[in-house]
Amino acid sequence: MMNGMGCGGMWWTTLLTLGIFALVVWAILTMVNKNRPSAPAQGNPAAEKENALDILKRRYAHGEITKEQFERMKKDLQG
Repeated sequence: MMNGMGCGGMWWTTLLTLGIFALVVWAILTMVNKNRPSAPAQGNPAAEKENALDILKRRYAHGEITKEQFERMKKDLQG
């Protein structure tokens, strides 16, 4: 006899083990992806110009460039 469980007990143990393993892998992948910075949109010129404009605005806000430089660069980006 097999402890009164028959062959069915082995299947539940295997499924439970696989389920726990899948849960651990999912949790690890979720944590890794949460800590990874998002990639910029590639192949989308509008998104790239937006990103460049955001950088330009930040540089102007930090005083790295003058208003004239900002306006000229902004005009170049908008094109």
